[in-house]
Amino acid sequence: MSLFMILELIAAIGAGLTAGIFYAFSTFVMAALARIPPEQGIAAMNSINVTVINPWFMAVFMGTPVLCAVLIVMGLFKWSEPGTLLIIAACAIYIVGSFVVTMIFNVPLNDALAATTPASSEGATLWARYLTEWTWWNHVRTALPLAAMVLFIIGLVVQSRSLPAS
Repeated sequence: MSLFMILELIAAIGAGLTAGIFYAFSTFVMAALARIPPEQGIAAMNSINVTVINPWFMAVFMGTPVLCAVLIVMGLFKWSEPGTLLIIAACAIYIVGSFVVTMIFNVPLNDALAATTPASSEGATLWARYLTEWTWWNHVRTALPLAAMVLFIIGLVVQSRSLPAS
């Protein structure tokens, strides 16, 4: 197995882990937070947004797009080889769907939530908007890393089929 394929496998795992984390928020965490009073939901989400900044999560969340950038550069040197274009596409989809969407949409909403007074009417209004907008962008952050993972796997299969028999 080549270095390129090993890095692809690690990127596929990172994409899958990221999609799984976001999937949990899309399928039940946000719904659970929406069921409690706004000030409690805001406090819980703010706590999540602080505790998520930890080495385990950040290694996957920041490491996978860096790895994807490396794979894109490597892939440009071998773009005509079987499966490489799938890997480049997977990397681009992952970077945009996970990292860029998070930075442009989810983080500013998190920052606004952190700056609000939870027990105020402004806090309740922001929370209602947050639940809708943040969750919608989280659905995007779930679907695109999942699609990237699938493309990584297909790319790996295509590449492995093109390897000489040993």
